[in-house]
Amino acid sequence: MTIKPLADRVVLKSCEIEETTKSGIVLTASSQEKPQVYEVVAVGPGGLVEGKEIAMYVNVGDKVIAGKYAGTEVKVDNTDYTVVRQSEILAIVE
Repeated sequence: MTIKPLADRVVLKSCEIEETTKSGIVLTASSQEKPQVYEVVAVGPGGLVEGKEIAMYVNVGDKVIAGKYAGTEVKVDNTDYTVVRQSEILAIVE
């Protein structure tokens, strides 16, 4: 099953980031806080949203930063996704 976002919505997948402490201990994703860096996996078409023309600025494959509690979390085929409005994306990571 695939997710196809509507209007100005974007589907994000959390990036698995391993972090190493100064002493060399590798922290797995399960021992850390929820990451705020995501990969864009699907982008809606934009268009008219609440009477305003919305252009989409993010693309599939972009790494982005979103608010910690932004969007709606969904699970599809045992994979966790977050669906957010484009306006809830804070930055694109380059």
